[in-house]
Amino acid sequence: LQKLLILLHVTACVVVGKTLMILFPSAMKRYILKQGEKSRMNENPKFSYENWGPTFFSFKYLLFVLKVKWKRLEDEAYEGHPAPNTPVVTFNGEVRHLLDFMQDNRPLILNFGSCT
Repeated sequence: LQKLLILLHVTACVVVGKTLMILFPSAMKRYILKQGEKSRMNENPKFSYENWGPTFFSFKYLLFVLKVKWKRLEDEAYEGHPAPNTPVVTFNGEVRHLLDFMQDNRPLILNFGSCT
């Protein structure tokens, strides 16, 4: 049910966005450039709006957003429920899943830190 609701929401947003791009191209360009500022896309002089702006609200954009949002559903953790089996990357660059590190009936301890 959650995936269906996400599909409907994202599809509606893409349809509205694409329609607005057709009806008001300059206003949508300003809006998309504003969004690009948040992600710092605009800071690369070799990566102009013409390279990435038109991809907004395309079919590939729709599929990408759906994939990301559906993947995030798997990452939600709730108290009293089983932990999500989130993908993790080892120091060797190998993609594994969190529960791959479980050993028998021993508790799995996650330690997060930062090295600077």
